[in-house]
Amino acid sequence: MNKEIESEKNQSVDKSSVRLLFSIPVIVAALGYFVDIYDLLLFGIVRVPSLIDLGLNEEQVSSIGASILNWQMTGLLVGGIFWGVLGDKKGRLSVLFGSILTYSLANIACGFVQDPEMYKVIRFIAGIGLAGELGAGITLVSESLPKHLRAIGTSLVAGVGLLGAVCAYFTVELFAWRTAYFIGGGMGISLLLLRIGVFESGAFSAIKAQKHIQKGNFFSFFTNADRFKRYMQCIAIGLPTWFIIGILTTFSNEFGKAMGIAESIKPGLAIMWCYVGLSIGDLLSGFLSHALHSRKKAVGLMMLFTLIFAMVFLFYGLKTSEQLYAVCLFMGIGIGYWAMFVTIGAEQFGTNLRATAATTIPNMVRGTVVGMTALFGFLKPSLGVIYAGASVGVICFILSFLATITISETHNRDLDFLEE
Repeated sequence: MNKEIESEKNQSVDKSSVRLLFSIPVIVAALGYFVDIYDLLLFGIVRVPSLIDLGLNEEQVSSIGASILNWQMTGLLVGGIFWGVLGDKKGRLSVLFGSILTYSLANIACGFVQDPEMYKVIRFIAGIGLAGELGAGITLVSESLPKHLRAIGTSLVAGVGLLGAVCAYFTVELFAWRTAYFIGGGMGISLLLLRIGVFESGAFSAIKAQKHIQKGNFFSFFTNADRFKRYMQCIAIGLPTWFIIGILTTFSNEFGKAMGIAESIKPGLAIMWCYVGLSIGDLLSGFLSHALHSRKKAVGLMMLFTLIFAMVFLFYGLKTSEQLYAVCLFMGIGIGYWAMFVTIGAEQFGTNLRATAATTIPNMVRGTVVGMTALFGFLKPSLGVIYAGASVGVICFILSFLATITISETHNRDLDFLEE
């Protein structure tokens, strides 16, 4: 009889957990990130056809396209700080919906663009908007779910969200580039209708009215040795993710030539397969962390998995495009600790700095791509494509493994605390 009662109790807990994992905050955060990733990668996919349609020649497409992308990445860095500070001062919901509205309107405007200079400005604004959604969503979900469900909940957000990359690729295959921008903006505007029923996190609500507590001070990460160390460790953990995306898959056409692959490699397709793997990996990472009772062990294992397939990519001697795309898929699965890394960033810091940390950390990692590509370009003439890529990877993985080993464990940590 007691066993039956206990079984019914456990079943009730399981059902309750499922309801929490599919609650409105989780759903809205996941769909918001879906649209976020769709719009984030859309310019990279439509870069060539859109600029050719604007009357640019092949040389101009290369130089101006890189310039527009840099404007977008600069917007991400600026937006990361802006939305992070706002999230700790005004609330997670204000950032979640403000960022969605910003990048949705910007992407609709991209559908009407008529010259490259305006394109730069609009992609900069889009970058600002795109910087806020993930950090705000992860923070809101982390603070809304019980601690034993945080890892799974944030993994669901990222796992669903990253499928936006696949949607972006096939949308461009089916529609003109202007229509693809309109679809992205329309999805974001539609998503705002779901804001009904989403409540602010209890942790933020508890300190919102307390004027004596300093909230969202970005510079406080650099004025305290312990906070600075934690902040740098969190950024370092994420470096392999954008080494895989920003170097190996983005320049997969160059690596393909260096490997002697006869077929022409499409970087857009390599990125798509990488993001398919990312979505799978993000879903797995939460359950892995839950099973191991450790964020660090889960991230470490997935990082090791990534390293193995990065070495396969660089040194195994891939012979066909199919093999290269398959390895991109497996590397994507490995870097599927992206959501876990953002969750670690949120859990490392108190409620008055949590949104700032969770929003700026992933955008700082994205920003390191500029340095990675510069180093990659600098090393290519002397080392060649393969060893130049490997050299950048060695730096990223060493820093990341060291940070993972030395950072404090946050599994089951109570998030109801403040940074002094």
